[in-house]
Amino acid sequence: MMITVDNSDAFVFTGGREIDPGRETIVFVHGAGLNHTVWTLPTRYFIRHGFNVLSVDLPGHGRSAGPLRTSIAAMADWIVEMLDAAGVERAAIVGHSMGSLVTLETAARHPERVRSIALLGTALPMPVTDELLASARDNDHTAIDMLTLWGYSKGAQIGGNDTPGMWMVGGTMRLFEQAAPGVLYNDLNACNEYDYGLDSAAKVGCPTLMITGTRDIMTPMFRAKDVHAAIADSNMIVLKGSGHTMMSEQPDEVLDALITIV
Repeated sequence: MMITVDNSDAFVFTGGREIDPGRETIVFVHGAGLNHTVWTLPTRYFIRHGFNVLSVDLPGHGRSAGPLRTSIAAMADWIVEMLDAAGVERAAIVGHSMGSLVTLETAARHPERVRSIALLGTALPMPVTDELLASARDNDHTAIDMLTLWGYSKGAQIGGNDTPGMWMVGGTMRLFEQAAPGVLYNDLNACNEYDYGLDSAAKVGCPTLMITGTRDIMTPMFRAKDVHAAIADSNMIVLKGSGHTMMSEQPDEVLDALITIV
């Protein structure tokens, strides 16, 4: 559905259902240059099990109008503005990659609005190479090539999907290609400049689930452990063999993990 957030149209996937104030709410936040469709399996599951689901297209992404938010903090504040517009007081928030930083920062800045969080494919800091930033700034397809190469384990790049005929890498590439010029650079730069994340992690007081993959080279497991150590009430689940884009590589395992926290 479309809602108005900060005088702009924002698309929020709810499964075609109105928000019921008597039900618990889960917010899903996508990664850099992507949109709400990366959360198809978990959003459908939680909708069918009686939750309000708000799977967002961040400003300037997917079907949401701009302007882009240029920092992780600004994106986190937008999440709370979106909750206000949707009439939701508190929610669990789930985020992947850049979305995990937004989720973390939302919990740190607005603890009264967040009952639990799940951080998938996260690292603090989350630096971006100069080459990747430069390619994204120039809207060069090389940036997408790098992200899809690094975003999947080697096994996933040559197949490995449980659904015959599904090409995980190609699907993610098409999502990146659908983003408007400048969106991917904006997001990668926001990740690169988020240099106080561990301080924010120490402020998080709600139950936290972290999901990391042993084959994730973009946000490696040892960095996820730093975040885990900084958050008082946190649990970490390790997906053996998974790369960064774990919702595609191991969707069932990701969903099983999310069920434990939301």
